[in-house]
Amino acid sequence: MQGSANLNIMIKAARKAGRSLVKDFREVENLQVSMRGAGDFVTKADLASEKILHDELTGARPTYGWLGAESAEIEGQDPTRRWIVDPLDGTTNFLHGHPHWAISIALEHKGQIVSGVVFDPAKDEMFYAEKGSGAWLNDSQRLRVSGRNRMSEALFATGVPHGARKTLPATLKDLARLMPECAGVRSWGAVALDLAYVAAGRYDGYWERELKLWEAAAGSLIVQEAGALMQGVREGQDPLDSGSLLCANSHVFDNLARIIRQD
Repeated sequence: MQGSANLNIMIKAARKAGRSLVKDFREVENLQVSMRGAGDFVTKADLASEKILHDELTGARPTYGWLGAESAEIEGQDPTRRWIVDPLDGTTNFLHGHPHWAISIALEHKGQIVSGVVFDPAKDEMFYAEKGSGAWLNDSQRLRVSGRNRMSEALFATGVPHGARKTLPATLKDLARLMPECAGVRSWGAVALDLAYVAAGRYDGYWERELKLWEAAAGSLIVQEAGALMQGVREGQDPLDSGSLLCANSHVFDNLARIIRQD
């Protein structure tokens, strides 16, 4: 897809930060690690990636605002636009040498996500979308959600919360109800890639609670531009504002929502 100037800036920034992360990933055992809380790590790699992204994105668009996972929010001179960035989604995977992590960059305009990039440097997969222009992988592969319509054949994804989060009991109830009705549930620990994989038809649906905006912003646009339905986990919730997101292809969405929304 021939993208806009903003999308090209986002892709260039993601690739540059990706090179830095790949270099650190090869030396993961030597990374300096600090812990902010159970399961919530900050590494030298996170901070280096965010600095690259900040320099590239704000250098190209200095009037835009900024919301990053590892830095203070900045209100831009242009109050209608801001970058929403996760420099390393899947930090725990990264620290354990598991090659499933990503960079997530979204551009918000007047409260709506209008461009999104999710880059997986370890597999060299660049997922991206612009509002109204479809979702794409790498140079020319159009992304479309799966066409599976039987729950018994459907594969879903979620994040199983670690002990410091409040929604573990709800997620365990979800799994107990859903797993007997489907082909399986995967929990690979990277929100942005879960959404991108639904867009690519690798998963048929995904749900999770307690999400941060920077984790889901870019992926939420990509998955919708690929044809998925997306709502809050609870009916009427805004998925990005609430941090509780449920999406799937149109064939299985109602069944997935019915199961997850049971009290």
